[in-house]
Amino acid sequence: MLEHKTAVELIISTVDKLPSEPVELQHALHRVLAEDVFYDSDMPPFNKSAMDGFACREADLQNVLEVVETIHAGKLPEKEISKNQCFKIMTGAVVPAGADFVFKKEDAAIMDSGKVRWIGTDRVNHICYKGEDIKTGDKVLGKSTFITSRHLPLLAGAGIFRPLVYRQPQLAVFATGTELVEPHVKPLSFQIRNTNSSQVIGQLAEMNIPAYYGGILPDEQNALMHELARAFETHQVIVLTGGVSVGDFDLVPGILAKLGFNTLIHSIAIKPGKPMVFARKNNLYCFGLSGNPVSSFVQFELFVKPFLFALSGYEFEPVVYKLPLGRELVRGNAGRTVFLPANLTGDMEVVPVDFHGSAHIHALGGVSCLMEIEKGIEKIEKGALVNVRPL
Repeated sequence: MLEHKTAVELIISTVDKLPSEPVELQHALHRVLAEDVFYDSDMPPFNKSAMDGFACREADLQNVLEVVETIHAGKLPEKEISKNQCFKIMTGAVVPAGADFVFKKEDAAIMDSGKVRWIGTDRVNHICYKGEDIKTGDKVLGKSTFITSRHLPLLAGAGIFRPLVYRQPQLAVFATGTELVEPHVKPLSFQIRNTNSSQVIGQLAEMNIPAYYGGILPDEQNALMHELARAFETHQVIVLTGGVSVGDFDLVPGILAKLGFNTLIHSIAIKPGKPMVFARKNNLYCFGLSGNPVSSFVQFELFVKPFLFALSGYEFEPVVYKLPLGRELVRGNAGRTVFLPANLTGDMEVVPVDFHGSAHIHALGGVSCLMEIEKGIEKIEKGALVNVRPL
């Protein structure tokens, strides 16, 4: 069995990044940049007012000022400022030539003559100067940036309306198991509903990765081999659940070998999630996850997610906090690293929920994190710091 960190490193080492493609800006969310992005103009592109108020020469600030023009955003000033003059100005408007001070509307007294006098107490200049945020040629986003909503305005501001991003893998999802039926079917006494596929497809959707769902495959040698061989004709990555342990009907490892795949991982020293297969054939990849839903969920988070990010050009680093344990924890078998479904209290302590094992899917429904207990640790005192992965 491989330790989970060793397994992640091995999986990532097999990755050949996908080529790049341009996409429309509105479709770039949660894609990965394949090039550096530089600004082609200063930001702000001109000296602009940060407030509704009046623009003047600072040397005239104590004097009574004549209002000679009103400037709103999107309008160029028509006049230049002279001694004891000011411009009524709106937020975002161009500060006229010769003006070097803007005071806000609330600090202005309007006289009967229509002239203006500054009555402020704090001499604060409300001008945003040309290029103070970004200068022409500045790099604002680097290659391999994972694009979030925070990055979209930077791309738009740089005039990048079709950013170059790494392609996403063609991916298929299957469940294996003769005992499985789809969620709309009422199971017979010897059957269970397929919950794994919706879970995996949901985890992929949270990464903005579309997937083809190939359905439930029976535990039959010929059927499994035929369907997987056909799927690999059009898909680069297959994620399947079930059929990867050591039982008589766990056929996936043998079938992958017959299809010419090199199986690099057979099992992982974690709990839940020990049985897992990772296999590769040239630029084709297969993850065989556990048939137990909590196990497959954990395996996806630990192994499939960083692999798919790496394939798409992004070096994923999971968020891991060190937080105090809310109650003493004792476990009998410390031979594997364990990932327990848990929640955080109002005092930011982590407390594991009632968890019956890898098939206890209901334990995931109300949790906010996974708590990690490293191999060899049998007891953790209340208040001790533990690794916590938010979900």
